[in-house]
Amino acid sequence: MKGTVIAVCISERKGVKKHPVPSVTVKEHHGIIGDAHAGDWHRQISLLADESVDKMREMGAVLQAGDFAENILTKGIDLKNLPIGTHMTIGEAELEVTQIGKECHNDCEIKKITGKCVMPTEGIFAVVIKGGKIQAGDSITI
Repeated sequence: MKGTVIAVCISERKGVKKHPVPSVTVKEHHGIIGDAHAGDWHRQISLLADESVDKMREMGAVLQAGDFAENILTKGIDLKNLPIGTHMTIGEAELEVTQIGKECHNDCEIKKITGKCVMPTEGIFAVVIKGGKIQAGDSITI
């Protein structure tokens, strides 16, 4: 199974939208260098499919990469149906899926606007198995 990275995003503090950057460097047992959610835990990196974001766009939301606080926006892979433990190569890095979905923040801006948010059911989380650089346009291989 193959896909593509649409955007890579970071935030300097938790609880805010992330913003796109040209590239990120990921580190084993840490996550994305410079991202507020990095650390030695099971949700080092968040991924969301652009196809999931399209569902929200169809409801009238104007959305950009990072608006769901995702680190990696993807295209072409059904992320929400990947089994936990799945390994994926993205750019120079290797990630392992550790969690599907998450509890939504009650004050989520997207949920306030549309009444719904896709990140709790369709976003996934991963840890870094092998570090390296990831950027928009990189291929994703499961």
